[in-house]
Amino acid sequence: MRIDELGLDHRIVRRLKEDGIEELYPPQAEAIGPALEGKNLVLAIPTASGKSLVAYVAMLQAVLRGGKALYIVPLKALASEKYDDLAKFQDLGIKVGESTGDYDEVDPKLHRYDIVIATSEKADSLLRHRSKWLDQLTVVVADEVHLINDPERGPTMEVTLVKFRTFNPSAQVIALSATIRNARELAEWLGATLVESSWRPVPLREGVYAEGKVFFTDNRKRVLLEAEEPVHALVKSALESGGQCLVFVNTRKASESLATHLGAVVKSSGGYQAQDLAKASKRLIGEQDEPTTMGSKLGRCIKSGCAFHHAGLTSAQRKLVETTFKSGLLRCIVATPTLAAGINLPARTVIVRDVRRFDANAGWSTIPVLEVKQMCGRAGRPRFDTYGEAILVARDEEEKDLLLENYLLGENEDIYSKLGTEPAIRSHVLALIATKAASSFDDLNSFFSKTFLAHQTEAAYLSDTISGVVEFLRREGMLHDGDPLRATMFGRWVSDLYIDPQSATIIRDALTKYKPGKEFGMLHAISAVPDMPVMYLRQSDYGWIEEFESEASDQLLIEPPSDLTKYEFFLAELKTAKLLHDWVSEVHENDIAEAFGVGPGDIRNKMEMAEWLVHAAARLAELFSKDAVEPAREMRTRVGYGIKRELLDLVKLGGVGRVRARALYDRGLRSIEDLRNTSYDRLKQIPTIGEAVARSIKNQLGQTDPTMPPELEDRQRSLKEYR
Repeated sequence: MRIDELGLDHRIVRRLKEDGIEELYPPQAEAIGPALEGKNLVLAIPTASGKSLVAYVAMLQAVLRGGKALYIVPLKALASEKYDDLAKFQDLGIKVGESTGDYDEVDPKLHRYDIVIATSEKADSLLRHRSKWLDQLTVVVADEVHLINDPERGPTMEVTLVKFRTFNPSAQVIALSATIRNARELAEWLGATLVESSWRPVPLREGVYAEGKVFFTDNRKRVLLEAEEPVHALVKSALESGGQCLVFVNTRKASESLATHLGAVVKSSGGYQAQDLAKASKRLIGEQDEPTTMGSKLGRCIKSGCAFHHAGLTSAQRKLVETTFKSGLLRCIVATPTLAAGINLPARTVIVRDVRRFDANAGWSTIPVLEVKQMCGRAGRPRFDTYGEAILVARDEEEKDLLLENYLLGENEDIYSKLGTEPAIRSHVLALIATKAASSFDDLNSFFSKTFLAHQTEAAYLSDTISGVVEFLRREGMLHDGDPLRATMFGRWVSDLYIDPQSATIIRDALTKYKPGKEFGMLHAISAVPDMPVMYLRQSDYGWIEEFESEASDQLLIEPPSDLTKYEFFLAELKTAKLLHDWVSEVHENDIAEAFGVGPGDIRNKMEMAEWLVHAAARLAELFSKDAVEPAREMRTRVGYGIKRELLDLVKLGGVGRVRARALYDRGLRSIEDLRNTSYDRLKQIPTIGEAVARSIKNQLGQTDPTMPPELEDRQRSLKEYR
């Protein structure tokens, strides 16, 4: 089906053609009818088969007719990718915005946008803040909707969709999913037309490597050199045919080690662009705020043409790896499965080395078929490759048969709601009451009867769970006693802050014990809440962490547990708090990474969550502990920048973070006033500052001619004011 036969606005057609899109793929052609007719739609097709385009076209057409659209994604990285895609249409007069930031503030400009891209959590937060523009939505897109099956992200995605269908029933819902076995059940729940297909734009050859041969599902075989290490042999074969490779392994350490060793394979396989890769490597290393061992290692790997990719990298590092790979400069990436979750990064060949991984709670377990299929689905680049290859690696003949039968010839699993536990629904029950969407048990039961959980199961037991949650909320002072159900100020603030009510009670109780000088106790309190994932305890940690406990005991706002079964978890909380404390004490990022066995990305993720929880503590302190308000506000800034208290004034300036602020402070420039009275020439000579930053600082201070001595500029300003 040609795009100019769809009756689309001619401006959309023109732009699609400029991007080289003239015709729709078969599943797109089947889905575009209901999408443009405004029907609810579930589109369940393989990775890289064009799901997003159907949603884009439906949104653009609706917007050009006066509507508004919301595009919901599960990950912030995906939000950036979707924004880049849709921003291309802004010259049609369409305004595109991205909202993934603070949960207790609503950007007043959002109503000006025609299309807003948000994570599930941010979309839910917007609903809690009763943003009026949400009532004007005509299209709501839920990307990667199969992640309803995810215990962490799934409940919020599910509840958010129920809210939109309940409070704005006229809005069209378009749900995009990987191929799942029970897609029809999902479509029935959403009252949607189902379009599912196994069609791919690039044919996929799937096989298993064992003992020097690749056994494909179509009974073909390929012989490789048995003496070579399997992944090395497969990567070499793929690169020599002119393609790029994605290799999936099960641990970060494995991804780094294998990427290091595969560099030699890439260099010897042709197409290696040493000069351009060296530039990319230098850029990555040069852009680090603080040099880290991981950053240096990644830089060396990029220089060799094979990089690693995992959640321990910063978002900037991951993005550089992704863009360098998309440009064709990087020939190979070794990644953990996180890369498979939605990011558009195809390659000619995908190699899945590991189908087992370690979980701290469950031990070693096999990776679900759906995840492996998503990895395999990255094989084959539309418009570049005539085929894609996905190869799983077996250790022996027996495992080969197992991988063929279970993964390549097996079906994806069903997806199930993960909403059925008290922790999962606690926050959502409070939000419904706080926003006055529910004022009785009947209202709550009616709302949850519309969930995917209720659609899949006899969810009568949920009534008891809801009753238990309401009792907890009343007991902790978040709801008034009696009927109708009404939130207290505490309850409303907790809902708006978008934290677990259980977290709020822990923070509240800690704040009531706060005294000046107990800043570490504040960091420990936010490390002890359900919203903060705690650090994993290594065997080598027990000695120092127990010693540290005795040193920090007089700082704690939460007593150590008397129950020995909870003591290990307490130590994990303490380890997490120690990491936060090292960060705000300006311990070098690399030293933190090595001491705690984490990557720069892990540190950033921890600080992002900690910053939000300290902000929540500052707000709650207004209700429960006035003495803690200012220290908590200061701590939020300190966590955000990773600074000691003495640098708070300096980081008020844009472009001045922990490294530059420390450089200024150590050279006697300890306040905004000091900077105002310092010459531009002196400022630009300070390490890490330079001309551009010095000029920016002077401009921010209102000294528009930075080359002019401060006293002369002050004299001229006074003269101008006098005149």
